[in-house]
Amino acid sequence: MIRLQPEVVLKRAEKAEDRKDEWRSIYEDCYTYALPQRNLYGHYEGGGRGQSKMDNVFDSTAINSTQRFANRLQSAIFPPYRNWCSLQSGTDVPVEQIDGLNRALDLYTDKMFEVIRQTNFDLAMSEFLLDLAVGTGVMLIQGGDDVTPIRFEAVPPFLVALEQGPHGKIDNVYRKIRIKGEAIQQQWSDAKIPEPLAEKIKTKPTDDIDLLEATIYIPEDDYWCYHIIWPQQKSELVYRVLESSPWIIARYIVCAGEIWGRGPLLSALPDIKTINHTKKMLLQNASIAISGMYTAADDGVLNPSTIRIQPGAIIPVARNGGPQGASLAPLPRSGDFNLAQIVINDLSMGIKKIMLDDTLPPDSASARSATEINSRMAELAQNLGSAFGRLLTEALIPITSRILRVMDERNIIDMPMRVDGREIKVVPISPLARAQAQEDLNSVMQFMQLAGGMGPNGMLSINQDELIAFVADRLGVPQKILNSPEQKAEMMLMAKQQMEQMAQQSQGGPAIAAPQ
Repeated sequence: MIRLQPEVVLKRAEKAEDRKDEWRSIYEDCYTYALPQRNLYGHYEGGGRGQSKMDNVFDSTAINSTQRFANRLQSAIFPPYRNWCSLQSGTDVPVEQIDGLNRALDLYTDKMFEVIRQTNFDLAMSEFLLDLAVGTGVMLIQGGDDVTPIRFEAVPPFLVALEQGPHGKIDNVYRKIRIKGEAIQQQWSDAKIPEPLAEKIKTKPTDDIDLLEATIYIPEDDYWCYHIIWPQQKSELVYRVLESSPWIIARYIVCAGEIWGRGPLLSALPDIKTINHTKKMLLQNASIAISGMYTAADDGVLNPSTIRIQPGAIIPVARNGGPQGASLAPLPRSGDFNLAQIVINDLSMGIKKIMLDDTLPPDSASARSATEINSRMAELAQNLGSAFGRLLTEALIPITSRILRVMDERNIIDMPMRVDGREIKVVPISPLARAQAQEDLNSVMQFMQLAGGMGPNGMLSINQDELIAFVADRLGVPQKILNSPEQKAEMMLMAKQQMEQMAQQSQGGPAIAAPQ
């Protein structure tokens, strides 16, 4: 079994941190103007808490649009207190076992969402999608206790460094942790505290200790090594072997050769900076228009240093006009408020369009029909483009697999198969996924209408059982609602016997008792 030494882990983490620093300038700008309250750049290094992070922000368009972007994605893909995926049998399952397995997986799905509703998943997902608007969302999923079976933590990208494996998959994650010394043993019960650190904790238990958390994949043995290292002494406090990675790393869009993602905020960043600077100059111009600016003649009588421009003030002057000009006169104001407002409106509309914040109806509008909501969901899916598929591949499916793994480890469920797409597959049933499935359903329903107009032969060409299964699948209907083949055969037999009984009764023959 391969086990990396602390020195090797620290070197790999340092290289990954150097690669991440290449992204610092653009990521920092995005957090400064669009997510200032979640901005750790410059604040984490200084150790300051409770500092003001809005000093350089003069326009809230990007802040509001980013929040609505995250809310829209959450309601469309991970709707709170609703099932957003289902478990179904994969392609490797024998045909005769599919029906029974799907019924059992319905129970697993209900149990999974029952556990999710006891956790902080919805809160963590909101923060996760805010970071995804910048480009990269990071979530840590670990086992909890009896009250909170699973713990979800949306980790700011500033605190992590990533290493990419084959096929563009993120395998290794390094996180900087700052924790009070007395809490180390409480958070990691199996931690082995070295003597220098133990002495430091004993003398100053409330002082912060900087640690490195590393999760590294070992392909030779197909497992993950989990390390907690004290970099100051290169001491390993915790070492564990994991069957699956607790990290979920999702990127909005990834360019070739890059590890970190590029989100819509990076596309809107030029407009965000421009509107912020324009609003700053507009506010400066407005303050001048309100309070005014003045010129004063230094004639030995008027002292400009002692003048106070305020309501009711009396300013003694030697003269206030004449051939030599006024002693005190207002400075003409330049600038055009109307033009600045036009520029701001154009920039604001551009930012909202990039952040997908231009398709929602106004709050004062009338209630929307189900058809219009489905159309808007389909439009949102089209606007997301490839990002929607990446969200499913890097977020929804890995999150579901990790939740089931943790539930299995905590003996909440007993998973008989692997969630790998071949034995058990994860099928999205969120509003956005259903909007896409609606197109397939509309095509089938249109074909049925055309087939009905072709006479009896047209409808006879449709397999009713397969049609019902297809419609139920596209609408996300649980398998337990549908009758099994055995139940349908039994019901058909009962119907046939009842018809025979009715026929004999009408002819005056002896009645045949129906089966109990």
